[in-house]
Amino acid sequence: MSVVLVTGASSGIGRATAHLLAARGDDVVLASRGKGALETAAAECRQRGPGSVSSHAVDVRDAGAVDALVDAVVGEFGRLDVVVHAAAVVAYGQFPDVPVDVFDGVLDTNVRGPANVARSVLPLFRRQGRGHLVLLGSVIGDMAAPGMTPYVVTKYAVRSLGRQLALENRDLPHVHITVVSPGPVDTPIYRQAANYEGRAGRPPFPVVAPEYVAHAILDVLDRPRDRVQVGPANGVMRLGFSLFPRLFDAFVDPLIRVMATRPGHLEPTTGNVLEPREELEAVRGGENQGFGDLLARLRGK
Repeated sequence: MSVVLVTGASSGIGRATAHLLAARGDDVVLASRGKGALETAAAECRQRGPGSVSSHAVDVRDAGAVDALVDAVVGEFGRLDVVVHAAAVVAYGQFPDVPVDVFDGVLDTNVRGPANVARSVLPLFRRQGRGHLVLLGSVIGDMAAPGMTPYVVTKYAVRSLGRQLALENRDLPHVHITVVSPGPVDTPIYRQAANYEGRAGRPPFPVVAPEYVAHAILDVLDRPRDRVQVGPANGVMRLGFSLFPRLFDAFVDPLIRVMATRPGHLEPTTGNVLEPREELEAVRGGENQGFGDLLARLRGK
């Protein structure tokens, strides 16, 4: 049994991961900005397993609050074995059209957030001589996507941060840092996104279920690696971006407009970048999950 802290636990991949950790009997500590959705996620976890479940409304942008959270976990359990950092936000729009506060908000949550978490937990892991930090990246952190500049920039940063931390802690064989990079996933993040593109975003095919990514996270906890790609099309997308840049650049914009946005006009919105939108928080975002469910079931076996 492990003591596991999950940030971004009230929605999407974080919530799905918390479910699986509870089901296997771990002591699970959930953290997110929205207290109501977080308590719902905690109740779901209690129904799934014998381990203890607690929840803390914490904004990962606040370094002091993150420190206090880690101190509280250690004070209760005497240790912290695993941290899964899944908190993230998205903003759509051409770069000049995204307001400064929204752009900075995405960077604060998606870059300063994981840095705050790492700064709090890695000294603890080193004192313990063991521990595992999992950071949620994205396949977009290996390529590019027009109309998503804030998010793309942050996922490049998460990939770099994870690599740097893995190198700096290589001297301790039982301290691990992993960046898990999913492809398109059916989570509420698309409906919660800030948007200045005029069209709502959606995950392009092939879409996997959050549970599929959650199973991959549990697998990497059992078999630690520095980087893990999760998604049937990740390799193709990364290869196309790296080996055929002109072809990629010619087709990526029209493909995104057809496959990764919804028809119709959407008024500008800050989404959940500056404040949580708890009414939209759930494990899934409501996309067609026939293919994704199949993969999740296969991953779970």
